[in-house]
Amino acid sequence: MRLLFMATGTIGLPLLRQLCQRPEDEVVGVVTQPDRPSGRGGSVHCGPVKAFADARGIPVVQPDSLRTVETRRLLRSFESDLGIVIAYGMLLPGKVLRLPRLGCVNVHASLLPRHRGASPVQAAILAGDAESGLTIIAMDEGLDTGDILSRRALALRLEETGESLHQRLADLAPEVVGEVLDQLRRGTARRTPQDVKEATLTHKLERADGEIDWSSSAEELERRIRAFHSWPGAWTLIPRRDGARSLKLKIFPPVGVDLEGGEEPGRAQVLDGDGLAVETALGRLVLGEVQLEGRRRMGAAEFLRGFKLASGTRFGRAVEA
Repeated sequence: MRLLFMATGTIGLPLLRQLCQRPEDEVVGVVTQPDRPSGRGGSVHCGPVKAFADARGIPVVQPDSLRTVETRRLLRSFESDLGIVIAYGMLLPGKVLRLPRLGCVNVHASLLPRHRGASPVQAAILAGDAESGLTIIAMDEGLDTGDILSRRALALRLEETGESLHQRLADLAPEVVGEVLDQLRRGTARRTPQDVKEATLTHKLERADGEIDWSSSAEELERRIRAFHSWPGAWTLIPRRDGARSLKLKIFPPVGVDLEGGEEPGRAQVLDGDGLAVETALGRLVLGEVQLEGRRRMGAAEFLRGFKLASGTRFGRAVEA
């Protein structure tokens, strides 16, 4: 089949590589979002999907909008049989969905209808789910609402982070999509409508979402720190020693959970042996690795040696109150 591949995030790379190796299929074009500034310098870099396609000589299209006549004309010119969408980042209008002969399928990083939307990987860990997985759907104009063609579950590990789950799902995608492509080719694919009563919705994550609210429980915050590694990250505010503006302190997994401690959310405790804990609404978190803004990542003990922090120091928005 002639495949039109639509992706922006790195989760689509293993799938694109595999599709390019299938003798029975041909990736005739890649659609990805426009290059955008990134990094401290704001330099414009091409995304990983575009870089791979360019290296393979696959035509790349980067439209600002999918709703223009010009864009539809360009996508139609690929004369594709099927569109494959994975973490593209924009909703596809109906006129685009209908351009490939067999329509479009979406590779979604959750067990739909649970965790529809933009951040399903993080949502599964935040919710304490026992499993996540991939769902392949026949796309319609709704947000992840199409009929299910295939679902594959993965058990979540106790130490699972957003980064590790993202990679595990990326590595799983080639196998699951390959099975669906074979079924579509043979005409044996089965469509199962989603149960809307079981649907949940996630939102697009911003950097501000990573701020720790110490009025949550230690168990909730431990999941949050794992879920948000490495995007958008987890952080809190701490006071400067000179009394000037507060500083941002990034917190990395793993962190320990002590359900016995915790009376004053946001209060730091310097432990014997140069450990560092922070009280929450229920229990306390024992921090492992941290990174103060402008500094490198380091263990809590090393951080305390360079940043003299007294027990009782308040973390979080109370710093700026």
